[in-house]
Amino acid sequence: MIICKTDEQVEYIRQSAMLVSKTLAEVASLLKPGITTLFLDQTIGNIIKEYGAEPSFLNYKGYPFNSCISVNDVVVHGLPGKYELKEGDIVSIDIGIFFQGWHGDQAYTFAIGDPGPETIKMLKVTKESLYKGIEKAVAGNRIGDIAYAIQEFTEKQHGYGVVRELVGHGLGRKLHEDPQVPNFGRRGSGPKLKEGMVLAIEPMINMGTKNVYTEPDGWTVRTQDGKPSAHFEHNICVRKQKAEILSDFSIIEQAELKNTWLSTIQPVAMS
Repeated sequence: MIICKTDEQVEYIRQSAMLVSKTLAEVASLLKPGITTLFLDQTIGNIIKEYGAEPSFLNYKGYPFNSCISVNDVVVHGLPGKYELKEGDIVSIDIGIFFQGWHGDQAYTFAIGDPGPETIKMLKVTKESLYKGIEKAVAGNRIGDIAYAIQEFTEKQHGYGVVRELVGHGLGRKLHEDPQVPNFGRRGSGPKLKEGMVLAIEPMINMGTKNVYTEPDGWTVRTQDGKPSAHFEHNICVRKQKAEILSDFSIIEQAELKNTWLSTIQPVAMS
């Protein structure tokens, strides 16, 4: 069932979403070679506790960590551990926060040092595709319009692989609500968008094949060809004229600029 939110409820979700953005910005200031993904996860847990909130992911369907940290060819659900980040890695950090009864959920992919021009281009295209999808998240359109915009830009125009097995979703009192929001599809298909629907739109784009597999741990999803993957996620509310973005990448981008170890993925302006 798709649940449209009142303006008051949207404000609660915005508060949770902003806590996620702030957490990602704090983490961005720490990223450098030699740091372990487990240290990052523990830091994320401490930050969330300082906010008086709870990590949405911890114990969700048995997931044992505060965040998902996915490096290079890991698409999503990377398990934090002893791996030390290296110069040239890309790392997607996906965080959910439960605050005052509502969830926020975002992901951002960072480049440690210089991963090379091809990878930087993939990150920029993936990030831009997120905004292409958001532009279609207006009342009267359909889910397929968001999906088509993302697929057309990443797959048709740039030749990247769009993951089929993993999708965006509704967001609210539950971390995952209806409707599902794929990153591929046909224009005019799927549920009609109504004002007050809150969505987590999250392109997961691979440099090579769209095909992925899940490791025996039951969580880690990797690209089948071992090529890198990027993941960016915003929380938005459907409105009549223009989608309302509830999260804030600008503070993450500012943290990127200040951290000399990070290759900055330039901001994308919505038309």
